[in-house]
Amino acid sequence: MNKAFVKESDNDDDEDLGPEDIKLPAGTKNYITVQGYQNLRDELAQLMTVERPSVVQIVSWAASNGDRSENGDYLYGKKRLREIDRRMRFLTKRLEIAEVVDPAAQPNREQIFFGATVVYSDKAGQEFRITIVGVDEAEPLQGKISWISPVARALTKAREGDTVTLRTPAGIDELDILEVIYP
Repeated sequence: MNKAFVKESDNDDDEDLGPEDIKLPAGTKNYITVQGYQNLRDELAQLMTVERPSVVQIVSWAASNGDRSENGDYLYGKKRLREIDRRMRFLTKRLEIAEVVDPAAQPNREQIFFGATVVYSDKAGQEFRITIVGVDEAEPLQGKISWISPVARALTKAREGDTVTLRTPAGIDELDILEVIYP
């Protein structure tokens, strides 16, 4: 089938990229914890040594079967290769610009900085426990928030016992810092 009839382009980099869309603020470094850096390296190694060679083998086998236009293994394999290559490029770029910060080496443990785990409560009295991490390792549902998030920015440089103001679309909230923990 001709490409004119297939919704596919030569450059699929314009597709929805997901986590790759996360941009760093201009002029800032890509701060990341030691564990986050290792996780990115492990993912890159997994893609390079296991997933990509496996998909290349499948695509090679599928290509040898003849007609590629309606060969599902071939078409899916090529698409998966593009996804893997895109993720590998993204990880390589992120690792190159990463600024690894070890929260355990933080000398000023009374103040909130990158890598701190913070327990705070809002106006309603609900308690939250979050850890301030890099953009590439943020998982809000697990309590890991990016250092560029509004909550992290409001908490940064505050101390245990302080009350900070957080501006949200819903209005202004007061956060009482209950505990600051470093690994």
